[in-house]
Amino acid sequence: MLLYSVRSEFPILSSCNFQEAPLKVRKAVIPVAGFGTRFLPATRAVPKNLLPVLDTPVIHFAVEEAAKAGIEHIVLVMSQRQEAMGYYFGKYTELELALEKKGNKAMLEKMLAIPKMVEISYVYQHEQMGLGHAVKTAKAVVGREPFAVFLPDDIIWSEKPTIGSMIDLYNQYQSIVLAIKQVPDEMVPNLGIVAGNQIADQVYQVTKMVEKPKLADAPSNLAIIGRYVLPPEIFDVLDRTKPGAIGEIQLTDAMATLMSSTGKAYGYKFHGAHFDTGVPLGMLKASVYAAMKREDLAPQLKEWLKKYQ
Repeated sequence: MLLYSVRSEFPILSSCNFQEAPLKVRKAVIPVAGFGTRFLPATRAVPKNLLPVLDTPVIHFAVEEAAKAGIEHIVLVMSQRQEAMGYYFGKYTELELALEKKGNKAMLEKMLAIPKMVEISYVYQHEQMGLGHAVKTAKAVVGREPFAVFLPDDIIWSEKPTIGSMIDLYNQYQSIVLAIKQVPDEMVPNLGIVAGNQIADQVYQVTKMVEKPKLADAPSNLAIIGRYVLPPEIFDVLDRTKPGAIGEIQLTDAMATLMSSTGKAYGYKFHGAHFDTGVPLGMLKASVYAAMKREDLAPQLKEWLKKYQ
């Protein structure tokens, strides 16, 4: 009788038409190991990604977007002296008791929600050798499954999480998916640039990608913006990828190599308001935008800004 027993949670499949189900995108890698030199002297003591956009740390936006898209586990790739990142996402009993004593229920609920958003693991990047190297550092935790990558400097406000739309595309195409945006000429030499053919609303099939090209050599003005969904094979390619632009192991180079072997990669031209908080002006613009979205702050801010027009 035991020969025919089947656990009830498993469906019975015919061996002649068995096809392995695609793996769900349930993990994300977020590199946060940078020194944040553009924000010195503040970043001597505070990790750049804990600096606030209005009243919320930059890293919070990335983790929240991931959680809203159904991601269950985040790997933060950190450097030394960034332990405060762990404190932020951990439980803070003394603060919670203080808020409860004051009767500040709204803020208490917000604080209680932070450590419950997702499971978070921490790995250390002992040498800062580029985005490709940072992603490779998370290999042991991610394992052999597809995953997302966030660059937390890039904050995108949209009705649906941008990474959620990209995961939908990955489920459809089972291939690299990149967030892309048209950028002005002066930004091209500082970004990963792609060329491609539009195949649907907001969707491009990528034909070429290059990291930080000279403007004269750039295949287009479509830039990669801080969101990726990648197959596990990218780790095999990263293991073989040599330092490229500015002497670093570039994720774009590894993706281009993988694309050349599979013939597939896709770009998602996202909607929404995008801010690069990796520079002080971008951080300031994002804070103003966030304040303008709040009914308790927008009227006073608008009135104050009129004095400087």
